[in-house]
Amino acid sequence: MRYMVNLYLLGVVLTLLSIFVRLMESLESLLTSPLPENSWTTRGQLANTEAPKGLPDHPSRGVQ
Repeated sequence: MRYMVNLYLLGVVLTLLSIFVRLMESLESLLTSPLPENSWTTRGQLANTEAPKGLPDHPSRGVQ
């Protein structure tokens, strides 16, 4: 019975260690990556985008 408890605790420790390592890797990638404004589209860029020229500004809903 004590052998099973030791295996269970070993599994818990390895799981926590794996989570910790993945967290550290993600934090490292965040610290070494360039600023988010350079790699992602900012809100100002989204606001300045224009509609495709092939589409009308207001689609017709039919004559009533």
